[in-house]
Amino acid sequence: MSNLSSDTPNVRVIPPLVYLVGVIIGLLATALMPTKIAPNAVAWLIGGVVILCGVVLAGSALLRFKSVGTTVRPDRAATSLMIEGPYKMTRNPMYLGLAIVYLGITIADQSLWALVLFPIVLTIIQRKAIEPEEAFLERRFGANYVSYKASVRRWL
Repeated sequence: MSNLSSDTPNVRVIPPLVYLVGVIIGLLATALMPTKIAPNAVAWLIGGVVILCGVVLAGSALLRFKSVGTTVRPDRAATSLMIEGPYKMTRNPMYLGLAIVYLGITIADQSLWALVLFPIVLTIIQRKAIEPEEAFLERRFGANYVSYKASVRRWL
């Protein structure tokens, strides 16, 4: 049995930076090899709406964590199992919100290259952040987390 006081999720990446690096590389590639698909005003309008949706989702999850006093840092041990608010529809609303923001930026800038990198970014998030977090949550919260995991999807 693991020592709950010293047990941590063992997350070794900073998820927002993973998304940021992916989008920056994609935007730089787009600057060198543009991929304009629609008028800029249309792309920015649609992208802006998508970005706003992602910010609202991630922000609402962040506020839920803050309201119960648990850490939002994925490398630190959560003290509460969050299953309310956006956590009723997805186990990872912060990561999903960041993914939606990433897609919004991709749409606004019309960056096919950032879109091509998106599955790689999601794979890194899945393997280096979500999987270690889920293993930790199962150790920490046991049957409560297993039941939650069985009833709420990882992404959507």
